[in-house]
Amino acid sequence: MHKGAQCVDAEKSLKDAAVMMRDLEVGSLPICDHDRLTGIITDRDIVIKCCAEGRDPSTVKARELASRLHWVDADAEIGDALHMMEDHKIRRLPVLEQKRLVGVISEADVVRNLPEHEIAEFCDAVYSAR
Repeated sequence: MHKGAQCVDAEKSLKDAAVMMRDLEVGSLPICDHDRLTGIITDRDIVIKCCAEGRDPSTVKARELASRLHWVDADAEIGDALHMMEDHKIRRLPVLEQKRLVGVISEADVVRNLPEHEIAEFCDAVYSAR
C-alpha cells in the first residue's frame, strides 16, 4: 500500500486533477468531497471520458467522472484486498481506516510484494476480458 494518498477535491477540474497526477507522479487519484471518499479517477478516465469526447478538462469537475468506488479496510487481509481487485477488475484500491483514506493499493504494490505465481493469477484475473 502507498501510505498517505492525496485526494483531489470533487469540485476541482480534471485539468487540476491531471496536474496533481503529474506532480505526484501517479496515474490515479481518490476523489474526496468534504473529507469523504466518493470515487477514484485515472489518467485514462480523463483522456477517454473527457478529452476524446471533445469535452474541456478545465471545465469538467472530478466528481463527474468518478468511477464506481470499491475500497478495503486497513486491517483487512491482503487476500481479501486481492480478491476484491480481481473480482471487480480494478488496479487501484483505496484503503480506509475509521472511514478515512490512509492509502491506496496499486497493481505495482501487488507486483512488488507477491510471489511470482500469485502475480500471474492476479494479472490473469484483472486483465482478462470482462
